[in-house]
Amino acid sequence: MIVELGHFAVVIALVLSLVGIASAVITLRTRNVDWARVGRSAITLIFVLLAIGMGALVTAFITRDFSVAYVANHSNSKLPFFYTVAAVWGGHEGSLLLWVFILSAFSTLAVWLHWRTQPMIMPYLIGVESGVMFGFLALIIFLSNPFTRIFPVPPDGKDLNPLLQDPAMVLHPPMLYMGYVGFSIPFSFAMAALFSGRLGEEWIKVTQRWTIFAWLCLTTGILLGGYWAYYELGWGGYWGWDPVENASFMPWLVGTAYLHSVLVQEKRKMFKVWNLFLIIVTFSLSLIGTFLVRSGVLTSVHTFATDPERGLYILMFVATVIGIAFGTLMMRSNTLKSQIVMDSLVSRESVFLFNNLFFLVATATVFLGTLYPLIIETLQGAKVTVGPPYYNTVFMPIAIGLLFLMGIGPYIPWRKASTAALKKHFQVPTIAAMVGTLLLLVTGIRSAYALAGAFVVIFAATAIVLDFGSIARLYAHRYHVNVVKGFVSAFAHNQRRYSSLVTHLGVLVLVVGIIASTIYQSEKVVSLRVGDEFMIAGYHLKLVKIHEVEGRNWIAKEGVFELYRDGEFLTTLRPQKRIYTESQTPTTESAIYAINLGHVFLTMPDVSPDGEAVARAVINPLILLVWSGGGMMGLGVLLNLFRPRKKDA
Repeated sequence: MIVELGHFAVVIALVLSLVGIASAVITLRTRNVDWARVGRSAITLIFVLLAIGMGALVTAFITRDFSVAYVANHSNSKLPFFYTVAAVWGGHEGSLLLWVFILSAFSTLAVWLHWRTQPMIMPYLIGVESGVMFGFLALIIFLSNPFTRIFPVPPDGKDLNPLLQDPAMVLHPPMLYMGYVGFSIPFSFAMAALFSGRLGEEWIKVTQRWTIFAWLCLTTGILLGGYWAYYELGWGGYWGWDPVENASFMPWLVGTAYLHSVLVQEKRKMFKVWNLFLIIVTFSLSLIGTFLVRSGVLTSVHTFATDPERGLYILMFVATVIGIAFGTLMMRSNTLKSQIVMDSLVSRESVFLFNNLFFLVATATVFLGTLYPLIIETLQGAKVTVGPPYYNTVFMPIAIGLLFLMGIGPYIPWRKASTAALKKHFQVPTIAAMVGTLLLLVTGIRSAYALAGAFVVIFAATAIVLDFGSIARLYAHRYHVNVVKGFVSAFAHNQRRYSSLVTHLGVLVLVVGIIASTIYQSEKVVSLRVGDEFMIAGYHLKLVKIHEVEGRNWIAKEGVFELYRDGEFLTTLRPQKRIYTESQTPTTESAIYAINLGHVFLTMPDVSPDGEAVARAVINPLILLVWSGGGMMGLGVLLNLFRPRKKDA
């Protein structure tokens, strides 16, 4: 009965999405605000109904209702409660329901939050959000129904994919979806600006915090996914340029460009076309990512659907949204010409322009690498793969260019930079970068990427530190306080600027972690028996014993390894080779030891019946800087998001 209630609630939500579209159209035709209120009520009720639908599906999983096909396919009576709840979005149907539920929550919040301040925009916002919800709800009801019953009822379920039985499953997908869906709000406001002809800066200012929040969620989701892959998949890396990783990375790239580009429109009333273009591309790539993951055209642990009908529907829906958005943008292009021209190539405006171009080229690079195998398979029937060598060769120079622009952008004046201003801001960072890079060269580092990355990181970090120091001294002198209190005063005075610089510092820390752990990673694979030992990068590992351990729904062979360095015992590592009993799926569970901001990473991919084990050890230097840098980025964004509502200097 609860399942049928959830199904009925989602069906009614589909009907109400049509009401939302109709109310928006009638409001615009009649100028009767009462119809806008109908649309607002429809969106609010959609949120309530989808909450009922989500609640019903969660209840079906918790109660082990295997008469529901989706529950039977993605859970099992032995599945721990924690993963049973997370299994709700562990498959195609449930993940789509979660997607549209989050969209309904954001839409409801947006229409109520901006009802009084943006009355002219509201019908467009209601119409666009209702249209997107209708597209996803129609897919759920007609092609991807999570409430379908099966008969006869199986005695037990098939179990959740073992790779998804991880605590990160609770946070990673919802965070990604909140990022994808979060960009729908600035997208809807952008479309409202295009439809209504109100093409000023108002929509940019209204959606500023929406954009920051969406970017924060998407960034967090990507970093969580990287860490999940790192310790769960057992290969010792956190980013393998998997096609579905790329599906989330592409909207992040363009969304980051948009987040920076809107500053130019705010300050100089330029880049109007750029900003509309970028937010349309960002949301379009979010939808394309949904198509790639949910249609089954990609082979990945993330890919859930294999029905071509669903893939065709999603493709048509995405094409419709993109067609309407870009068609409207082209129709309005004549009214979007900026009245202000760029005064000089050496200006902050030009830095942001090149920033946009670099991000779009980076996105195109990832897009081509992701879709090229699909195109070749479709046209020639041959399977090809595009792996890290392609991305490292093509993407890395672009990334270094972006880091350089990030280092100079905040310190080049608007309109035109004088030679004196450039010398003042960049002389010391340039010298520091040259000296630092030379020292690395002398110490034996020869990788071109490492040296180029080090130069840019030192340059940008020095510029930021000097900026922090000068502003702290200025405010300390002004208010007759110490430097620390001066910095706090400066930060409070212009929290938007300096929280952004905290985020930039986080990016630099993350980049150092990426360079060190990628270029200077050590790896060794050995076969050994109990009592055997081996060395890797100065670490000494000894296999003490192999024994069986058991969990609720798995059994495993566990190796007990002692880790030494310079004869000193450090810790015991316990990697496992698991078999999940219901699905008979094997997994490799890693053991990780953190030391000197790096990791000793150990897996045991195979254990023979006669007791011989294969051990794979990886030394990842400075890899903790990847996650520390990500944390700094998040801190900077939170400081920006929750800054006081006042005009920044």
